[in-house]
Amino acid sequence: MPRLLILAPHVDDGEFGCGGSIAKLVEEGWEAHYVAFSSCQTSLPDHLPPDILVCEVKEATEVLGIKPQHLQVLDFEVRRFPELRQEILEYMVRLKADIKPDLVFMPSKDDTHQDHQQVAQEGFRAFKTTRMLGYEMPWNNLEFSTTAFTLLEERHVEKKVEAMRCYRSQADRFYATGEFIRSLARTRGVQIAQPYAEAFQVFRWLL
Repeated sequence: MPRLLILAPHVDDGEFGCGGSIAKLVEEGWEAHYVAFSSCQTSLPDHLPPDILVCEVKEATEVLGIKPQHLQVLDFEVRRFPELRQEILEYMVRLKADIKPDLVFMPSKDDTHQDHQQVAQEGFRAFKTTRMLGYEMPWNNLEFSTTAFTLLEERHVEKKVEAMRCYRSQADRFYATGEFIRSLARTRGVQIAQPYAEAFQVFRWLL
């Protein structure tokens, strides 16, 4: 059984960046592992319970077909990843040894968020002998090279929308809507003459 590893700097990044592809690969028999490096507790509004995003990521990843035992939520502090670079790298090296992924999804190297940049940089170092694709976060990407695509069916897009709905605490973000998710999937599909797709940057591809 092939193994997929999703590296998410924060809970919900993986669903936003590649949720449709996760749903498709799980449907095809892949074993998917999801690692969120921060639950973002320090950035939550005071009126929300501190574990709300942990609860929401559990629900969202289950929607996509990821087994609970294959979800890890770590406690690296949000917006401090550059200071924690070495610890993050060492954790990724252990992930590679433990999971032995056939494919790794991680943020784009052109993502402007400092935590996303660090996960992309350390991810390349840790998994440089593995196939790696960078997912897009349009609100963060200064540039994005659409050098790979996952062809999606409508059901995969709807799984992504359903997963994002699990993040009720984040519903006020302007891009956290089914309309946006569907329109981006449609846009990427049009680029390759298909109904729906997700786009990726190729970090490394092994044939």
